[in-house]
Amino acid sequence: MNQLQAAFRSQKEHLIPFIMSGDPSLEVTLKLIYLLAEEGAAAIELGVPFSDPMADGPVIQAASERALQQNVTLSDVLELGRMVRQQGCDVPLILFTYANPVFQYGLERLVKQAVSCGFNGVIVPDLPYEESAPLRKLGSEAGLAVIPLVAPTSRQRIGKIVSDAQGFVYCVSSLGTTGMRQQFAGHVDSFLQIVREMSPVPTAVGFGISKREHVVRFLEQADAVVVGSALVRKIEELSPKLSDPEQCDDALNEVRVFVRGLKSE
Repeated sequence: MNQLQAAFRSQKEHLIPFIMSGDPSLEVTLKLIYLLAEEGAAAIELGVPFSDPMADGPVIQAASERALQQNVTLSDVLELGRMVRQQGCDVPLILFTYANPVFQYGLERLVKQAVSCGFNGVIVPDLPYEESAPLRKLGSEAGLAVIPLVAPTSRQRIGKIVSDAQGFVYCVSSLGTTGMRQQFAGHVDSFLQIVREMSPVPTAVGFGISKREHVVRFLEQADAVVVGSALVRKIEELSPKLSDPEQCDDALNEVRVFVRGLKSE
């Protein structure tokens, strides 16, 4: 069984937080990973800063820009995984990156390095399923789950996309980019039910989930929920304190309180 699937069975809350690596610094990102692991995250998505993050809304785009200003690279993010594993932290790690950095880095090299550094999965939101076969093959052989995304517009292709899914299936709750939402389209529940019935692996839903009520609602239709923009915005708000050694612990505690507030129980 893939470690991601095993995590879904063993964890209680099934919360998958997304954070942007290097925002406000790689040192703080490392502390946030440990915090999120302590809070029982089923897995953690580590975003790789990219200049054209087409799937991301303004909050995550801004975080990516701040990390790029810190000269954070894909190699730096992979090294974060290595450091986490060296410290004995076993929370599943998911690399969230775009196709351009992946191909620039090299498919074989990326998969090999990701596994070596302790990553369990990778999400490439702008890589169409029809073009993902080489990466999926390499990932399957190496033990790195290439996690597919399905959206409400994927209805005719859902069966094909999820048929050989690895780790879990990422269900996009809303059309458009990531970001906090107050309402979701009425058809999202039927869409999630269809995916769950077809998928041989667990399902997770993301894009717009920002508060406890969302978590409670979507855990009725999926095995896990992804919270990104709301958490990234909280980190942005606390950035000055997180970057100050004397205030960092207090700021981390505020992040902890925020994460606990998202939990369904």
